[in-house]
Amino acid sequence: MNGTTLHIPTLETERLILRAPRLSDLDAYAAFCASPRSAGVGGPFSRAQALDRMSALIGQWHLWGYGRWMVTETATGNALGVVGLFYREDWPEPEIAWSVFDVAEGRGIALEAAFASRAYAYDVLGWNTVVSCMMADNTRSIALAKRMGATPEAPIQHPEFGKMLVWRHPSPDQLENGGMEAYA
Repeated sequence: MNGTTLHIPTLETERLILRAPRLSDLDAYAAFCASPRSAGVGGPFSRAQALDRMSALIGQWHLWGYGRWMVTETATGNALGVVGLFYREDWPEPEIAWSVFDVAEGRGIALEAAFASRAYAYDVLGWNTVVSCMMADNTRSIALAKRMGATPEAPIQHPEFGKMLVWRHPSPDQLENGGMEAYA
């Protein structure tokens, strides 16, 4: 039988597992998509749209060879957010993107998962640069980009999201331990 095999790697950090989305994650993801928190990614969305978006998370791995992971808590297995490498055709370049669910807010979950994503981009994929894009009023994402050592570049005008800030992450040679220095 012929077909396509899709491999989505699993990453582990001190507190987290970054893995392929599962249907069992849909309730948590749909709750995020229906909430005002999803405004930064174009929401809110219906449950049906959330399922389509979750399917697209998996599809990015097939199309680009990288994508975003469902971030889960090692201790409980609970879904906490979606973090990883993302690219849209109308984006300036691939980015590290993060969206955390209410339950994960203020716990350093996005930071830990974003560090793991950046390390994967540099150490596994061989990238030498990466950005993060965010809406200009997303103060929490701006703070996270700063904590990761990213620096602002000229904003872009996106046809769907309007003015977006672009933050450039340090290159691999500017980092120790492939970007996981906070967890070494």
